[in-house]
Amino acid sequence: MNGAMLWGVGTSIYGLQPEKRVEELAWTAVAEAIRDAGITPDAIEAIIVGSVFGPPGVATRVQRGIGIPGVPMWTVENACASGTSAYHEAVEAVRLGRFGCVLVLGVDQMSTLFSGAIVPEATDPEGASSLPLPGLYAMAASRYVQEFGVTPEQLAAVAVKNKRNGLDNPRAQLRNSAPTVEEVLSSRMIAEPLTFLQCCPTSDGAGALVVGRDRGHAGDLRVEASAMVSGALWDHRSDDVWGYASVARAAEIAYAQAGRAPSEMDVLEMHDAFTIGEIVTCEALGLAPRGKGAELAPSGHTARDGAQPVNPSGGLLSRGHPLGGTGTAQIAEIAWQLRGLAGPRQVERHRVGLVETMGGGAAGMDGNACVVTILSAQ
Repeated sequence: MNGAMLWGVGTSIYGLQPEKRVEELAWTAVAEAIRDAGITPDAIEAIIVGSVFGPPGVATRVQRGIGIPGVPMWTVENACASGTSAYHEAVEAVRLGRFGCVLVLGVDQMSTLFSGAIVPEATDPEGASSLPLPGLYAMAASRYVQEFGVTPEQLAAVAVKNKRNGLDNPRAQLRNSAPTVEEVLSSRMIAEPLTFLQCCPTSDGAGALVVGRDRGHAGDLRVEASAMVSGALWDHRSDDVWGYASVARAAEIAYAQAGRAPSEMDVLEMHDAFTIGEIVTCEALGLAPRGKGAELAPSGHTARDGAQPVNPSGGLLSRGHPLGGTGTAQIAEIAWQLRGLAGPRQVERHRVGLVETMGGGAAGMDGNACVVTILSAQ
């Protein structure tokens, strides 16, 4: 993929912030991204906003607040992949020459809407059968336990790793402790076999990105690939657990675009809303064979000092998951890693990074959407 570059990134703090207006979260992230890109607001030619639960007109309110009137602006809703879907559209717009500089924003404020798990849409079968996402992921985990012999300790090891990483992320929501495997397993059961500490928290937050053409700046990151797929038909007769096939299809496209293999990924940020999510995604991305993804965290392969660090930010399990604001935060983390600016979270090998965001459930489909992007330092 030629022509699209990541110029700048920025995020808000992630956490429960019901006292703030959703636009306030967005403005913080946008201002940082514009400064990071080294541009003035009048350089922006279009704005794409990813949000799931943002109030009507949230994009226009943000646009007004940052003082960029008149440019094309639209909103994307693709469940948890809303932010990276907006980013994907920006990359394509720049690559095709439609715009030379696009501002991407991902934002959601969940604390004012939900006190626990997201309530499924009542008109979908999942909603009608009272099957929220913890239950959907729990079914995947139960199948892995039965089919591949995944142990509770292997599931818990993902949470231990990511929560330890989150201690060094000043923007993360949960950074008060690094639990042991025993503490993860003894926490309250949410959806068997997933305990409380294996589930991401409800969050508020925003992330912003500036995507533009190649301008020859040393700090800009090359977008080697960006692939987005939507879910295929899926039910209990499918060969794979929910979500696997979408990630695998997006990854295949992204690797082909970049001309790279999974082994070339130095650092990865992936959608770990629940511990089983990281395990399945590692397999779908080609980091491990089918049924072997649960061995990566306990072996140290995906640790911050391992061969292929996964979620050095702490992931969704530590940073939080404000749906629309998740994918943009993932890209921001990879940008800081590739530039060598991640501080105590910095990984040793950091030339090529991958981001994967998986959109949540929809009736009879293998997820709403999945985006996989590959970035590299120049």
